Amino acid sequence: MREQEQLLLQQVKNSDKSAFQQLFSNFYDTLYRFVIYRIKDADLADDITQETFLRIWKTRKNLQPNKSFFSLIARISTNLCYDHFRHMEVRYRHEELIPEYGKSHFDDPELINQANILQEEIQSIVNDQLPDKCRSIFILSRIEGKTNPEIAELLDLSVRTVENQIYRALKVLKKNLKNYL
Repeated sequence: MREQEQLLLQQVKNSDKSAFQQLFSNFYDTLYRFVIYRIKDADLADDITQETFLRIWKTRKNLQPNKSFFSLIARISTNLCYDHFRHMEVRYRHEELIPEYGKSHFDDPELINQANILQEEIQSIVNDQLPDKCRSIFILSRIEGKTNPEIAELLDLSVRTVENQIYRALKVLKKNLKNYL
């Protein structure tokens, strides 16, 4: 058996697909049982087992036919299991930060209400407290998404004037919205 395994490994090392299929057939079930004992999840065990063989094929040029093939695939699959457990540990640690599928902050009526109140307050400040030129520049910049050079060309102003007016508008907004920040 060991000589046949060495021969198959040498053939796989030389990119023989039929030899690889033979190794896969010979070791798949054993490796799957080895992995499922650790993982306790049939689908995941199947994925890890297949990934192990995929990695063997990708690194076939580095195979050492005189070494135990099962030791190699056991080590690769064990590392893949460890990777899975580390990933799950990070996921559990940060689970409260992961948004629930299908849920959005827009589903919360209170948040929607607060956003609407803030939006109305911003509109009120922009309309009532900003001088005309400052308001126009701010609306072109923040509402319509125009760049400073585009605004300068449109209103026949210098880019520096546009920047100053936007700064002025933001300063007024920040001062008046400090209760919301």
